[in-house]
Amino acid sequence: MKTIETQSNGITEGVIWKQLLIFFFPILLGTFFQQLYNTVDAIVVGQYIGKEALAAVGGATGSIINLIIGFFVGLASGASVIIAQYYGAKNATDTSKAVHTAIALSLSGGLFFTIFGIVISPTALRLMGTPDDIMSHATTYIQIYFLGTIFNLLYNIGSGILRAIGDSKRPLYYLIVCSLVNVVLDLLFVPVLHLGVLGAALATLISQVISGLLIVRTLLTTTDIYRLTIKKIRFHFSILNHIVRIGLPAGLQSVMYTSSNIIIQSCVNSFGTDTVAAWTAYSKIDGIFWMIMSAFGIAITTFAGQNYGAQKYDRIKKSVRVCLIMAMSTAIAISIFLGIFGEYVYLLFTNEESVIQLGLILLKVFCPFYFTYVCIEILSGAIRGTGNALVPMILTCVGVCVLRIVWIYTVVPVHHTLETVAASYPVTWAVTSILFIIYYTRGKWLKKYQ
Repeated sequence: MKTIETQSNGITEGVIWKQLLIFFFPILLGTFFQQLYNTVDAIVVGQYIGKEALAAVGGATGSIINLIIGFFVGLASGASVIIAQYYGAKNATDTSKAVHTAIALSLSGGLFFTIFGIVISPTALRLMGTPDDIMSHATTYIQIYFLGTIFNLLYNIGSGILRAIGDSKRPLYYLIVCSLVNVVLDLLFVPVLHLGVLGAALATLISQVISGLLIVRTLLTTTDIYRLTIKKIRFHFSILNHIVRIGLPAGLQSVMYTSSNIIIQSCVNSFGTDTVAAWTAYSKIDGIFWMIMSAFGIAITTFAGQNYGAQKYDRIKKSVRVCLIMAMSTAIAISIFLGIFGEYVYLLFTNEESVIQLGLILLKVFCPFYFTYVCIEILSGAIRGTGNALVPMILTCVGVCVLRIVWIYTVVPVHHTLETVAASYPVTWAVTSILFIIYYTRGKWLKKYQ
């Protein structure tokens, strides 16, 4: 087994809170700019076209995109975990094999999901009860979006490779460039060239292509052991088996999670276009919270993976404690901010009073309970970093997905209000967090893999 030379690695050796923050902030900013893609689309079409277009670029289209892309990103997370472990263990040979297998997976998966997404999206939109006045806009947006799937997956898995070895800065730089491109193209295509929703979709597509090409260029030109060589891109099936073993539960978890959201979205659609527009705008505002939690989750998964590879198990637990404190403090701060300024944030998306009032209802239901989600993201990320992906999937699917579906089919019919639909989220966050706390504190998640 070829190994890399001994070198300083802050993730396995440095002061934990400092290294977490050093690693966290580039991920956070990167996630912010990734979120900016669809948020800018929503702002531009909402302001220059109307509430129908606003509803079309979010809502059902967002749920379908998350279902398909989320499955692959979850599957590919297995590559990030094992690359982090191999890199932490200074195993050069298997690190290289894992990189080339991961890229092969993104290319083949990207081609499949491009075709699959374009073909099934119109039918899926109809099955979700998408209102007739936004159906054509939604179909146009989602089919153009899926044309960029290969580049989307290349970026996601490529940035996962870089983060796995401790580089969270370059994925950020590329996202900043591409997000700025997306903003400029949105403003060119929609208000200037009057291309409508088609223009917003094309802006996102072009930006995704650029991000994918930039990340591949970095992998091709590096001199480190994770260097990508085009002729070496193929499946190493022993590595692929490890990727699937770790990543498939995460992918299935994403599918279950998004499927429950699709059922909820279908329920939201029954309230009409104003409610769909309010839900879409809130989902973009809500993205502030999710992108921060996601950044903490990625950070702790990488910390756990590298320290697990280096056999520093106590450092994993210390990292989890520090990360929990940071994430919980942030969640409370966001709740306070949106509780005070949420109405003004809504004005970025629409000036229609009916939509804003419905959005404020959502803010009152969601914001006070963000803290109940924190343990799900941090504890599941740490557990997955050790290679144990099955238990987080089971806990999340039962606590979030199954319970949420039960809520929609039992509680909502009795109290058919927007507040009751929205309440399915904080209720299931709280239950699932309790399940994760119980499992984590028992300690078997780590002992099993030592």
